[in-house]
Amino acid sequence: MISGLYSSYAIFLGLCAVMGFGTAGIGLSIMHDANHGAYSTKTWKNQLLGYSLNLVGGHSFNWKVQHNVLHHTYTNIHDADEDISPRGVLRMCPQSDWKPIHKYQHFYAWFLYGLLTFVWIIFKDFVRLIKYQKDGMVKKQKASVIREWVILILTKIIYIGYVFVVPLYLTSFSFAQIFLGFFVMHYIAGFILAIIFQPAHVIEGTEYPKPDLTGNMENSWAVHQMHTTTNFGHREKLFSWYVGGLNYQVEHHLFPTICHVHYRKIASIVKKTAEEFGLPYKSKDTFMQALRAHGRLLKELGQKPPVMKLATVKI
Repeated sequence: MISGLYSSYAIFLGLCAVMGFGTAGIGLSIMHDANHGAYSTKTWKNQLLGYSLNLVGGHSFNWKVQHNVLHHTYTNIHDADEDISPRGVLRMCPQSDWKPIHKYQHFYAWFLYGLLTFVWIIFKDFVRLIKYQKDGMVKKQKASVIREWVILILTKIIYIGYVFVVPLYLTSFSFAQIFLGFFVMHYIAGFILAIIFQPAHVIEGTEYPKPDLTGNMENSWAVHQMHTTTNFGHREKLFSWYVGGLNYQVEHHLFPTICHVHYRKIASIVKKTAEEFGLPYKSKDTFMQALRAHGRLLKELGQKPPVMKLATVKI
């Protein structure tokens, strides 16, 4: 009886792990294209499939503001791109404040990455919507604050209902056992998403351009993307399929409304054009090379910045 229970729970945890891979796959291969308007030529289809994010615990509107608007417009710009904004014990940008604990971030960051979607669905979606409401981003997107709050709360209830309450009601597992399975699922999904998105911009050799005193950037938007974005693993076809072509980050950032199935075909054209105009085309041959380069930058960003001494002028 007891051995059978543990055997069943082992299968349960294994299936939760599979769901973690599936959740990440939905986000990378379906939701991402759809919320960029790239999955279909039909707007309503993109909107419908974009809500697949809500079905796995997130909030489509928040994601579009944070990713489409802020990240794609202000890639790697301090205090504008939320993907590199200070995250307590993580320092992703040289302009962010340094803390002593950052010296060890190249060790502990990998463990924290797994918390990405768990924190996202439980806490961050609510904080983001409040923030976007206060700073006017909701209004700028011509969205209804009331509508987005209703969608957020309603879809959170539906999600928690089918992934947590239903198993609690239909199985003999305890609250703690089901919560552990829920956590395992999100830890795997969060880790996968983090290690796919982070090496694209927080990687050795990338740039963090700063605006001038008037708030303007030196380069045009397209040129800016070439300096701040890195590809990886072009020859890994199965990997490229699973991550929704997001190993072709350069092509994605230049043409975000093109479906990812076309990235491989246009990559050679983009690379040739970059070489023609003397622009960088940053790419790592393998995914593991990209992860190692990400780790090296984490270590570099974890070092205490040198103190700049002002020269004194004697009169």
